[in-house]
Formats: sequence, structure tokens, C-alpha cells
Amino acid sequence: MTDDSPSSSRSLPADALPELVASLVSQHFAQDEREPLRAYRTAQQLQSAFPLELDGERRSWQDTVELLSRVIEVTPSTTSRRFFNQLFGGRDSIALLGEIAAVLTNSPMHTFKASGVQVLLERAVLRRMGAAAGMPDGDGMFAPGGSLSNFAAMMMARNEALPRTRERGMPSTPAAIYTSAASHYSVGKAAAMLGLGREQVRRIPIDARGRMLPQALAAAIARDQAAGTVPVMINATACTTVLGAFDPLPALADVAKEHGVWLHVDAAYGGSILLSPRHRHLLEGCERADSVTWDAHKLLGVPLTCSALLTRRPGQCAAHLDEAASYLFQDDALLDPGRGSIQCARHNDALKLWLSWQHHGDAGLAARIDRLFMLAAHTTARIEAEPRLALSLAPSSINVCFEARGKSSRRLCRALWERSIAKIGHAVVDGREVVRWVFVNPAVETSDIDEVIDQLLATAESLPDEDSAARAPL
Repeated sequence: MTDDSPSSSRSLPADALPELVASLVSQHFAQDEREPLRAYRTAQQLQSAFPLELDGERRSWQDTVELLSRVIEVTPSTTSRRFFNQLFGGRDSIALLGEIAAVLTNSPMHTFKASGVQVLLERAVLRRMGAAAGMPDGDGMFAPGGSLSNFAAMMMARNEALPRTRERGMPSTPAAIYTSAASHYSVGKAAAMLGLGREQVRRIPIDARGRMLPQALAAAIARDQAAGTVPVMINATACTTVLGAFDPLPALADVAKEHGVWLHVDAAYGGSILLSPRHRHLLEGCERADSVTWDAHKLLGVPLTCSALLTRRPGQCAAHLDEAASYLFQDDALLDPGRGSIQCARHNDALKLWLSWQHHGDAGLAARIDRLFMLAAHTTARIEAEPRLALSLAPSSINVCFEARGKSSRRLCRALWERSIAKIGHAVVDGREVVRWVFVNPAVETSDIDEVIDQLLATAESLPDEDSAARAPL
């Protein structure tokens, strides 16, 4: 008879786990130095190289760990100094240690009874983030990513603008959401999921710098109110995905106050800039918002995910999310966070940020942000000095958008990836496809940037002449 018990010789011994974890971490760190951009492989090549399908057969723990090691070897690294594709990257080792501890303790984070000190620690993080955002007496919750933090904010705004919606469902009254033409796609997705409708999202025009126009916003709200449509929420963006632009928060707050509309600031990308005395002016007016989304897994290098929704008024989260469950919630909402969360049991995302903040302090986190701005400025200067490159416009923050003259930005970024030079994204600015180089990893050196630019120029020379006018997605 086969022994399928946990103590079977085919199962991973508990005392072997620490050494295996250390080995996998060391392997990944070493590969980042040796091979900062993993060799390009197509999906078909990966499919044929690994037994990815689950056939139901059992493997020994040694074979299983070997398979894991092989998979990690070919997984794109977001922690190396050649990854510039997403709005996160790099590695904060202390935060990574916190993530490992969160997995080790497996705290569910919905009740004090189950998670104890971890709940208190999470409240401390939310209070500190709220204070930085100008909301020292407010509320907050962690969600699995900025999209769901934005979703929760829109849900609260909907319930406030359309009373009794939580109990009775959506009324027949039309309602609208206002956001800039350059805002994150999660706004439309949330409107659809909440029953507001994607067609009810008003895309407000932006200026030449990518910022929402307050006058256009006010006019759109006035038109809707005159037509009997209820304004639900103004979604301002603090650091847009492509240009890194900041909507004019003070002016938008004035419009929100005049028309009695919930103001949400999607600072998923730019929220961490609040920690830099040198650059926090970019978020002036944030303290007047009703809610703010802030992703620490972006500019602070905390492992994915670490997103918080902050509210200016206390008790806001539980007021819109609490449900009776006496078998589970046996303390007040501050000690049982599940009463004010969109999840029940959830991953402990606060511990890694708390540990990183304890280690670096305000000054260390500010220095991190300031270095990112310095890297973006260095890159901008290099591009402006190179006649074969054309800057799209002066950066607002840490996103640098440009073109290689006479070359396809889409084709150029693909070639950089396929040739294992760097992973950089492309996007559309004013009808042109541009290279969008983002700086979120302070471990990057100016010498890394210079080397990538040199290789980018050489790669561009090898590509056919082609205009970068925007075209349909691949």
C-alpha cells in the first residue's frame, strides 16, 4: 500500500525547507547579476520546454523542487537593473524579508483573534500613510492592488451619492464618474462591476502636460446635473501611467466642493512621492480628497502587492462594507479589519511595508524617491543631447517618453527585449508611439542608463526606417 501521509518519504521534510528557500533566493539574486534580462523565449518555446500541464501524476519532492528551480530560471525578473517595463521594479531586501515572514506566519488579517499583533501593525501602517496623505484621523484598508482600491473607493462614492443602493441595488437614476482621458483603465472596469456602466464614465480632456482640465470637468458635471444625472465621483490621477503627470488637485478639489461630489485621488503610482519633502508638492491638495489609493509596491520596492485605500473620514470602510458574522467578528472594526475590507481572509500586505519603513525611516524612503527623480533627469539630459533621439515632452516626474527618429518605437522595444538588452515599454502620446522608460528601481546606476542608451541606439540603427504614428495594438 502506498504511504500518502504527510510523513511519507516522498514529501518535503520540514527541516529541509529553510535551506531550500535560501538556495532559491540565492539562485535568483545571482542570476539577476549574471543575466539581468532573461533570454527571450516565445510562449511556444516555453510550453514545449516544461511539463506545464497538470497530468495528475505525483512527483518526488526533489523532482518538484528541481522543476520549480527551472521555472524560476526562465521567469522574467522584475528585480534586475534592466527591467523598466512596469511601474514597479527592483528589490527592497528588508521588505522581502517581511514578505517571507508573512508567508511563514500565514496570518489571515481579518480578525484580531487570528492575527493578533499583525492587526495592530496594519493599523499603525494605515495611520502613518494617512498622516502622510494629510488624513491623520481617517480610515483605511489594504486591497490586492490599486485596481481594487479604486474599486472600493468608487463603491463608497456610489453609496454616498445614491443612498440605499447598498440595500436595494442600483436605482434607475443615471449616474456618472469623471476621470481624465489619461487615467488608469481600472476606472472603467470598476464602473462596469459596480453597475454604473462604462458608458457613464466621462473622459475629461487633458492639457499638453497630460493633466485633467478643471474647467472641462466643471462643465461636464454641470451638464449632467442639468440633465438629471447624479455625479458620483471625480477620479483625479497623481502620476499617470504613461506621462507620469499629476492632475491639478487643488482646482479639482474646488470643483468637487462646489458640486458636492466625492473626490478620489488615484495615487497608486505617485502616492509614495508624498514621502519626499523635495517633491511632495506634486500632490498638493491630496489632503482635501475623500479617498486616496496608494500602492507601496510601486516606488517603494515592496513585493507585490501592497496597496492601500485611505479615507479622510473615520469609520468609512466599515460603514460601507461591514456585515453581520458573529461567528467570526467578535471585536470592533479596528481590531477585526475584515469588517471594513472587501475581502475576508487575505494576505498580510502590511508587514513588509511596516518592516521596510522601520528600517529605512522617513529619510531613507525620501532619499529613494529623490534618487528616482535624479535617474529620470539624467536620462532626459542624455536624450536631449542625442540628435538621433527625440524627447516627447519634458517629464513631469519619473516617466521619460521619447522616440528614436525614423524608427518604430514598438519594434524598437521588442528588439531590446528579444536581444536581452532591456525590457522597456511603449505607449501612445499625442498620436505617436513612444518609448516609455520608467524609473522605479533606485539600484539602477547612471552607467546602466548610459549603456542601455548606447545599445538602444545601435539596435535602432539595425531596424528598418518606419514612422511611429500610432496604429492598432498587436
